[in-house]
Order: sequence, then structure tokens, then C-alpha cells
Amino acid sequence: MPLPRRLPAVLAATLAAVLIAPQAASAAAPVPSSMASLGDSITRAFNSCGFYVDCPSRSFSTGTTASVNSHYQRILAVNPAIAGRNHNDARSGATAADMAGQAATAVGQGVDYVTILIGANDACASSEAAMTPVSTFRTRIDAALGTLKSGLPQARVLVISIPDIKRLWEVGKGNVLARGAWRLLSICQSMLANPTSTTAEDNARRDRVRQRVIDYNTQLAAACAAYGPNCDFDGNAVFGYPFTLSQVSGWDYFHPNASGQAVLASVSYQAGFGW
Repeated sequence: MPLPRRLPAVLAATLAAVLIAPQAASAAAPVPSSMASLGDSITRAFNSCGFYVDCPSRSFSTGTTASVNSHYQRILAVNPAIAGRNHNDARSGATAADMAGQAATAVGQGVDYVTILIGANDACASSEAAMTPVSTFRTRIDAALGTLKSGLPQARVLVISIPDIKRLWEVGKGNVLARGAWRLLSICQSMLANPTSTTAEDNARRDRVRQRVIDYNTQLAAACAAYGPNCDFDGNAVFGYPFTLSQVSGWDYFHPNASGQAVLASVSYQAGFGW
């Protein structure tokens, strides 16, 4: 679109910048034609379609179930070239220690886009003392991001905040089935042990575990910022989302069900690159 010849130079330059900027932004961040998801059982959509099984088709990131409307499905709607090139490299039970290996797998797949959601298992340990130290967590995240940056220098990386696991305790502590599942299956005992207790000791423990998640998220944000412009942190959008018990699997009252995966997809995608 040509600019009128008699516009003042400054105004003409401003209009030119506005007209050109969307094209430049588009060129800088093309819609990906392949993707991989790194993480743990949440990314594997564990327990969202049956008892103690992975359900990757319902994954918020790379899933194919229509009702979830995953990152993959949203990108597919605008770029059909990504069809069938959605790799779920996450593993149930994974911690930050597993991220470098998963990142290496994504590098081998040569993908354009990577989602990372990790840290729930680092905090959800058998006890508060067993949680991963914050410095160790950061070192492991840096190693994974370093692998991605060296192996996939043009790929976009979305780092997603860890959900607020104290929120799970808050919405589930009054439910007898949830309490039973947490106890019998030994789920996240660092946070969920003695769920009905109101003692100062138990309240302080829950607060410390929540603070550990906050500290992990702070390190995820800092690691992503150090990575450079190809990495985007979700700004704690997932951590801040008020999940309800109806969005959690009735098998364990811990993992997101299909509805929870859909919410996770929506919240995290909107906080990301926005293709």
C-alpha cells in the first residue's frame, strides 16, 4: 500500500512501521509444521480415559480428541502441514531430571514447536523433605533448554507454569472419595497428607510446598527469559487458574480429566505464541 507523497516524514515512517510490522512478526514466528510435548503424566493425559493408563489422545498439547482442542488441533486448523507431526515425548512419573533426555528426543524429531510442563512431581514427593531443591530444579531445566537451543535453534518453546497443587487440596479436602484416593494411592503426600488436619504444623507444611511450586515457576520464567526470544513463559497463567474438582480425574482426584485437559489447553495456548 503506497503512502501519500506529502505526508510529513515522521508520520510516513510511523505508518510504514505499522503496515510492515504484522508481516515482520509473521515472518519471525511462522506457524509451526511440527511439534513435540515434554513433561510428565499431565502431558500424557494420564487417567483421563481409564484407570491408571496414559491417554495421549487427550493431551492438552499434542492430543487429537476434538473436545480437548489441544495446541496441536488449534495449529492444525491454521496450518494443515502439521497433520500427523505431533510427538508426545512426555513420560508419566517424569521430573525435571528427565527433561534433557526428552529434549534430545525432540531434537531428533526436528520439530518447530515444543511445549514443556514439568515440576509437579518434583514438588509432589513422598514427603516435604523429598522435594527437589530449587537450585537442582533450575540446573536440570537449563540443561533441557540448552539441548533444545543448540539442537533446534529456530524452534519456538513454550514453558508452562506448574499448577497450584494447594488449590487441589482446597477443592478436594472435603470430598471423601478424593481423600480416600490420595491416601490409598499415596498421591502427593508432601501436600495431601492429613488433608483434613487444621494444625499449625500441617498448614505450614502446605504453605511451604506451595512456595516450592512458586519458586519452581520463578526459575522456569527466568530460564525461559535467559533462553531468548524463541522461548515464551505463560506468565503463571496455569498456576493462577482456579481449577475445580470436576476438572480432575475421578480415578485419582489428582490428574486433569478430559475437561481439565481442555481448560489446560485453552489457558496455556492463549498465554503462548498465539498462532
